[in-house]
Amino acid sequence: MATSILTKREKEVFDWLIAGKSTHDIASQLGISEKTVRNHISNGIQKLGVKGRAQAIVELLRLGELSL
Repeated sequence: MATSILTKREKEVFDWLIAGKSTHDIASQLGISEKTVRNHISNGIQKLGVKGRAQAIVELLRLGELSL
């Protein structure tokens, strides 16, 4: 099995993003702060070398890390 680019928590955050949830909603759902959610998103964006949430989601879908 291939190694995932994202940590389990980062993937969880991006899964919630593609489900249409806000940073606030994700923080509430996972029991973490909104800053921590933003940090997970930022870490994923950096790992992928893209310029924003939307590009990160497109790249993660392309790589098969996420699915709709």
